[in-house]
Amino acid sequence: MADYLVIVESPAKAKTIGKYLGKKYIVKASMGHVRDLPKSQMGVNVEENYDPRYITIRGKGPVLKELKAAAKKVKKIYLAADPDREGEAIAWHLAHSLGIDPASKCRVVFNEITKQAIKDAFKTPRAINMDLVDAQQARRILDRLVGYNISPLLWKKVKKGLSAGRVQSVAVKMIIEREKEIQQFKPEEYWSIDGTFTLNKEQFDAKFYGVDGKKVSLASEEEVNQVLQRMNDQSFSVSSVSKKERKRNPVAPFTTSSLQQEAARKLNFRAKKTMMLAQQLYEGIDLGKEGTVGLITYMRTDSTRISETAQAESKEFIETTYGSEFLKKKPRVDKKGTNSQDAHEAIRPTSVFKEPKELKSYLARDQLRLYKLIWERFVASEMAPAVMDTMSVDLLNEGVIFRATGSKLKFAGFMKVYIEGNDDGTKEEDRLLPALEQGQSVQKETIEPNQHFTQPPPRYTEARLVKTMEELGIGRPSTYAPTLDTIQRRGYVALEEKRFVPTELGEIVLHLIVEFFPEILDVEFTAKMETDLDSVEDGAHQWVQIIDDFYQGFEKRLKVAEEEMKEVEIKDEPAGEDCELCGHAMVYKMGRYGKFMACSNFPDCRNTKAIVKEIGVTCPTCHEGQVVERKSKKKRIFFGCTRYPECEFISWDKPISRPCPKCESLLVEKKSKKGVQVHCTKCDYQEEAN
Repeated sequence: MADYLVIVESPAKAKTIGKYLGKKYIVKASMGHVRDLPKSQMGVNVEENYDPRYITIRGKGPVLKELKAAAKKVKKIYLAADPDREGEAIAWHLAHSLGIDPASKCRVVFNEITKQAIKDAFKTPRAINMDLVDAQQARRILDRLVGYNISPLLWKKVKKGLSAGRVQSVAVKMIIEREKEIQQFKPEEYWSIDGTFTLNKEQFDAKFYGVDGKKVSLASEEEVNQVLQRMNDQSFSVSSVSKKERKRNPVAPFTTSSLQQEAARKLNFRAKKTMMLAQQLYEGIDLGKEGTVGLITYMRTDSTRISETAQAESKEFIETTYGSEFLKKKPRVDKKGTNSQDAHEAIRPTSVFKEPKELKSYLARDQLRLYKLIWERFVASEMAPAVMDTMSVDLLNEGVIFRATGSKLKFAGFMKVYIEGNDDGTKEEDRLLPALEQGQSVQKETIEPNQHFTQPPPRYTEARLVKTMEELGIGRPSTYAPTLDTIQRRGYVALEEKRFVPTELGEIVLHLIVEFFPEILDVEFTAKMETDLDSVEDGAHQWVQIIDDFYQGFEKRLKVAEEEMKEVEIKDEPAGEDCELCGHAMVYKMGRYGKFMACSNFPDCRNTKAIVKEIGVTCPTCHEGQVVERKSKKKRIFFGCTRYPECEFISWDKPISRPCPKCESLLVEKKSKKGVQVHCTKCDYQEEAN
């Protein structure tokens, strides 16, 4: 008979931990929270210090019954939920349901699920940290007060099924404001002059820098012509040469935010998918004879700290694998942000010796890709800086200066393992220059002026939105992915070409919240609220006072909104075609997955159609229909014939209107890391896309 009962959140975690603890321990899963505020009502007594009324979550009765039965058979119960506010709250609710004294040493926490970490954790159990519980409670109650008061108003004034929340409303506001910036943007003209030069038959590029020793920006063609007219011959002299050695330091290991951003850039993962895969890697993967092992440390963290044990292990691995010259000479100094709680380590592999290539047969494809990203980032963070030889050369002709820059990787350092991605997708490459010396003469090959126009700020990708929210102090590691998911499910924003665009519904809802509840959309207010919640976790403030400070003003605005908010009618937009079933006009409707066409004769006619976009290509299979852009259930774009299902033509690559010049077959555009290329679907013909 077992002596101890250990309760965790998930079966996967239970399986991994049970393997390490032995026969004296029973390990069971609570399947997340067992108690919560009721869904059907507010569940918060505002008159009694915001006292929450918790109930057993529907469907959790059998789970609790099983846990209570197991609890009667053991001497001691340990609560081993995740090491964060949410995990502490789960442990507290379990303690209440099972009659455990929260002040007793019943709580066990660990940052990684490995044998040593588990054994160490069970040597030092502690009481439930009520400051952490109160911080979670405060967030839950605050969001309930906002959501369950504003949402019914939106149902009454706009449409059913809408919601409003503190963090999600600010995220929608950011997306809408960015869209307004794009619409109001006025491009400004500017010019550049690119030159190609040779020295002893070696060719290199340089760009116009300035005139008479000063940097000059070119705003018009007239200014460009003045520069071109000033130069008088084919020869330029090398007026200065600057050679430097530049060091580039590795980036820190992943936090939750930086992991979501990099997984989006390099793996094309949505934030929700990244966190789901990271959870699986944390809770444990079956590694055959070795059994189930947790492969990464806890994935909800805003710290970049690394334990001394992990640092020592990485040092041994790097020295053995790459050589002592690849070891960093000085320990990395963590730049701890003002919002960082530093409760955990950074996200890292539990053992650096578990190389990705060795785990290929045990991990699913996407699990392996994410693990490889985490592993490489961590190893690189513990390696020596990369060293670059850089060279800057000024070329002179009648006072006109062209500047050429070049660089060469002298020592790879951490770049041997990993290079951080960037939002524009460009890659770093060596840009070599000839062995130029001051006083030499180089020959001009080409001088080409180019007209440009400034571009509007880009729409937010998931990665860019998460990064901006983190910089502004909005939300915390556990909130980014669910926030992005919620604003899409509510139909407030949509993803087009992996970038957020606001919907009409999102703009309507935002306008109402701006008018009646401006503090909810104030970025500084939202960031301050996050700081206040952190202060509850630190034990510096009482959660009731923070809630009350917010609610006193909020309640007054709520009463005004109930009286003055006008009903908004969202008119259906004509689609410009008639229903093929009943002849009535088709209209655009907003659904859970974005806009679609529906018959205006609803409910008598329930005809609906997806919105498709013609691309100007006749179907290559039936030669009658048009090729249109469609979306799969997973929102992946593909191309098909308008005569489907009569014609079953389908292509994941975008067809183009002209045939292959070699075999007359269909040409398609294929996207790769190098850009877009045109390929023939039958022969080996290919070309660069325009």
